[in-house]
Amino acid sequence: MATVQLSTKYGVFLAIGYLDRIRGDEQIALVYGDIEGDDALTRLHSECLTGDAFGSRHCECGDQLSAALRAIVSEGRGVLVYLQGHEGRGIGLLAKLRAMQLQAEGLDTVEANLALGLPVDARDYGVAADILHDLGVRSVRLMSNNPRKREALQQHGIKVTEQVPLLTQPSEENIFYLRAKRERLGHHLPHLDRAADQS
Repeated sequence: MATVQLSTKYGVFLAIGYLDRIRGDEQIALVYGDIEGDDALTRLHSECLTGDAFGSRHCECGDQLSAALRAIVSEGRGVLVYLQGHEGRGIGLLAKLRAMQLQAEGLDTVEANLALGLPVDARDYGVAADILHDLGVRSVRLMSNNPRKREALQQHGIKVTEQVPLLTQPSEENIFYLRAKRERLGHHLPHLDRAADQS
């Protein structure tokens, strides 16, 4: 729908806007260098207003966003697809805030969603695969700790040649959340053991 150069503190990206005609969500891909073909360094980043914009320490999303953009520029080529409609693993902002309230009362991230009668993870990555296909990307090196992202891309015809860990420094505020993601959702977060040893 629109293409423009976007100068950021990480580097100059090509920002390409898309409209998901099924859901109505507006989406954006930030492209750096020539990504057509194989093995583009890629991040599918789920919208997180609290982490990305406000710097919440409850999650690692803002840190992951910064780390991914830095890695893409350092690599010299890559793409970050920022996925609107993924707030709170797809349950929406207000429901996410209610789930965070339950987490403050002692539930983990999975238990909180279930207590609200909501899915643990309602995200769909089909639109991300569509965007990558449109950009001419055939295979990716996927920056993610989440095995579901890899599986979803491969189901939609994007080959994942490598899953690149995107590990950020855990904090006192998010260690319980991260451990729940590892133990309940299967995220690959081996550095949490080192953080526990150092505390």
